[in-house]
Parts: sequence; C-alpha cells; structure tokens
Amino acid sequence: MLACQHWRAARAREDYGAPDHLINTWGARPTRQGSVQRRNKTTETMTKTPTDAPDAQYSTVSGRPIKALYTAEDLEGVAPLEAPGTFPYTRGIHPSGYSGKLWTMRQFSGFGTPSETNQRYKELLAAGGTGLSVAFDLPTLMGRDPDHALSRGEVGKCGVSVASLADMEQLFDGIPIQDVSTSMTINSPAAMVLAMYLVVAERQGVDWPALSGTLQNDILKEYIAQKEYIYPPRPSMRLVTDTFDFCAQEVPRWNTISVSGYHIREAGATALQELAFTLRDGIEYVQYGVDAGLDVDSFVPRISFFFNAHSDFFEEIAKYRAARSLWATVMRDRFHAKDERSWKLRFHTQTAGVSLTAQQPYNNVVRTAIQALSAVLGGTNSLHTNSLDEALSLPTKEAALLALRTQQVIANESGVADHVDPLGGSYFIERLTRDMETGARTYFDEIDALGGMVEAIEHGYPQREIAESAYQFQREVEAGKRKIVGVNSFTDEAQTGVNTLYLDEGIAEGQCAALDRLRDTRNTTEVEGTLNRLRDAARGRDNLMPLLLDAVRAYATIGEMCDALRDVWGEYEEAASV
Repeated sequence: MLACQHWRAARAREDYGAPDHLINTWGARPTRQGSVQRRNKTTETMTKTPTDAPDAQYSTVSGRPIKALYTAEDLEGVAPLEAPGTFPYTRGIHPSGYSGKLWTMRQFSGFGTPSETNQRYKELLAAGGTGLSVAFDLPTLMGRDPDHALSRGEVGKCGVSVASLADMEQLFDGIPIQDVSTSMTINSPAAMVLAMYLVVAERQGVDWPALSGTLQNDILKEYIAQKEYIYPPRPSMRLVTDTFDFCAQEVPRWNTISVSGYHIREAGATALQELAFTLRDGIEYVQYGVDAGLDVDSFVPRISFFFNAHSDFFEEIAKYRAARSLWATVMRDRFHAKDERSWKLRFHTQTAGVSLTAQQPYNNVVRTAIQALSAVLGGTNSLHTNSLDEALSLPTKEAALLALRTQQVIANESGVADHVDPLGGSYFIERLTRDMETGARTYFDEIDALGGMVEAIEHGYPQREIAESAYQFQREVEAGKRKIVGVNSFTDEAQTGVNTLYLDEGIAEGQCAALDRLRDTRNTTEVEGTLNRLRDAARGRDNLMPLLLDAVRAYATIGEMCDALRDVWGEYEEAASV
C-alpha cells in the first residue's frame, strides 16, 4: 500500500554517459579501497541542448536530454539485436514472450487484522488475480509487537498486523498456499516472516519444495531509501545469506530476495539511479553469498528484482531492457556463473506510488495504465497496479478491483501480449537502452572504488545522490518546468471526492488482546529456550534459520525474535552527516 506517500520523483544526471576513465572497468573484481572523484555536472556533455531540436528542449522525467528525432546514426556502435531469449536477454528471457504465459497479476494488499486481509486475498483471487503480495504494517516491518510503545497509532494502518505464527495461520486460512505464489514485502525481519510462512505450510501439510513465492529481504535499499532497518549492515547481510543457503537446500522454488529499486525510486531517484543502485545492490548480495562459501549457481537463480514503473513511457522500457543486459553480463563475466538461469534477470514491477496525486484522483487511473503498459512492453514477469485512491488512504475494495482490471484489459484487449519485444529495433529505444547501460556502469565504478555497496552506504554516497535528484525535480515542479496534471497545471478548484477506506482504531486493541491470549496459553519456558538458543547462535556463525523456525513453532512473537538479535547486534543509527 502506498498511502501517505508524496510526489518525490526525481531528476537524473543531465546525461547517462560515462567519462572515458571509468568506461570498461566495471566488469573486474572490485578493490576494497580507493576513493571517488565526483563528476562535474556542468560540463558541455552533461548540459547541451540536442542540436536536432534547436527550438525546443526535451528531456525525460529523469531529466535526460533527448532529441525530437532519432535515426540509424544514433545506433552507431550499438551491437545488433539478439533474438529474444538469448544472451544478454535485452529483448526478454523467454523466446516466446507472453504468448506461452502472461505475467503474474500480483496485487499488493494488506490492512488491519489478518482475518480482514485474508478476506481481501480471497476476493482478489476470485476476481482473477494470479498471485498474492503481502503488505505488512509498520510495527511488523520494524520488528515490533502491536503492544510496543513505538507501535501506537500504526497497528494495521499501512498493512496487515502480523505478530506471531497465530496471525500468519489466520492470514492464509483457507488459501492453499501450494497453489498460489506469495510475495512478502518485508526486509529486516524477513527471515522471521519466512519462518512463519514455512511453519504454516507444515500445518497445512504442504512440503516446502512445493512452495513458490518471493521474500523481499533487501536490506541494503533500507539504508539507501526506505529506512526500515533494525540492525547494522553486516549482521543484516548475514541474515540474507543465511536465507540464501537455507532455501537453496530446503525451499528450492522460493525466491530468497527481491532486490528492490522501487523504494529507491520512490525516495526520489532517477530512472538511471534506480537501475544502477538496484543492480549494484544485487551484485553486493552475490558477492556476500560467494564470500560466505556458497556456489554462485546455487543461489543466484533464485534472486529476483523489483522495479518501479514511472510515467516516462519510453525511459521505463529502456530501463528494464538495460537491466536484463547488465545483469546477464555481470553474472557471466564478473562472477563466472555457468548456469544460464543465473544470467536471466526476472523482475516484478509496481506502478509509481509517488506519481499518484490527491488532486483529481481519477487521473491516477490513466497514469497507472500508462505505467503498467510500459512494464509489460519492457517484459516484466509480474505486475502490481496501484489504485486511484492511494494518495488518500489504503485502497477500497472497488479501487483495488479496478486496478486489477487495468492489467486484465492490457493483457486481453490491447494486443501487446501477442508480440515479443515489439519496440525492439526502435532507434529511440535502442539508444536509450544503451545510454542506460553506460550510465549504470559509471555508477558501478564509483561504488566499486568506495569498496562496495555496504561501504558506499556507510559513506552516504547513494543517499546523497538520491537526495540531490529529488531536490532538483521538486524545484522544477514548483517552478512549473515539470507539469503535473491537476497539481501545477490544469487545476480545478472544484475537487472531485472519492470514498476512502476507514480503519477502525479498535484494530490495535484487538491485536493486543489477541497477543495477550497467546502469551497466556503458550509454553513460556519453551519460548525462552528457543530465544536463548537464537542469541547464542547469533554470536557464532551457524545458520539462523533453523533457530528461527524453532522459535516460531513455539509461538515466539516477531518482537521477541527481533529483540533477541537486538541484544546481540544492537540497532543501526544512520550517521548524521548522511
């Protein structure tokens, strides 16, 4: 859910091009030392107006100068297009595109109590949804129980409240999870929530190898953008690699991480920054997995990605195509992956929450349709379409259904799913794709020079880059250089109201009461024993997933499990200089 988010879209660096001294170094194993010199953003190559359009200045939403007309001359030096389904997969990872199987229509949903969200899931599946995506409330995301002092006012508000196995059992009651692909958007407590889901499968009599789904589990973007972290970066990365190792052996169809550019873009990044920082996060996870002793081909095929679909139609399509090409090349040439599945970037897309406006909210239906179409033409593997009322509240049932229908119209009435990469070969698209790749490689070099993404985050590098882009874009909006329909252009004082979802404040009381009953009925000695063993394991090097599973089976709460690790690792505080 995307309520309470504001328009914070970004402006890119003025050009995606890379300085000569940085080109062609990104494929090598990075050094763990060195520094970065910031590029001068006022050079001629960064700011000049396209010469083919002397009477007008054009740019993408991200601020990249573009020409009114592209020709074959703009593709000089660009490699010929490969066939779809072949390396480096610029045109898609499947030779047949969507003709064999449509993208998964996975609507993000969660609010209030587990029983309320369970009902919404059943309605979405009955309406033709083909996958579930769980939105958790803020206390759950931060590893706090509903009765914690810091949870007040947030229980069930922007997602579903899940404190224990009992809540997870209720959330999926009556839903055969072996038949449904489930995505769970959670990061710091991701391993705890995965353990709950696996125990629910046990209780339903479902073998873990039969489960399919995705755990977001992307802690690096929390430090960069969303800020819902608990522990310092390095122990947090241990939790990630522990899930890699455990699921490779026990839950082989499960995507153990969804490396998310979505939240990076929502924080104000440009399309290029979203692409570069997301893929560089992915590279960091692979490196940490390899450093932990894992074979690259044992876990990389289960890494997936999560991108934003913003409003610049062609720029977004180029971003997705560039992402596939970059990832394939890095996995083959930098990490020497042998399995083609490791080369193939699979990704989920969600339309841009920050593009939704409270003013003239029905305009959001149009925005969402255009954004969703760009994701489909870019080859997304699954898709969530935002609801028209999400700038005002969590979606109503009616708005959520219309958002799903938007995908279904694109899939069944537009004809775009009948063709594989229909925009491939376009002079404009191919040039944008190449420029995206070049710009991303430049960022890779800068991050490698800092020692890696963890070190770059500790230096505040990606945070500063995003903050600058967000600031520049907002200045353009306020100056009227960037037009937002209904906000700073084509405004209407007579606002059209929409019905919004109301969440009863009694939700928190109910969840706290349920938690009290759980604590009264469970075996307290057993719970304490599992938590003590978890603390001991956190001080060593053993995989923590089996310990978390034991704690979940004993009905330890998410707050108790996270607190046990807080006792050992502490909490992370971002440096004031960032």
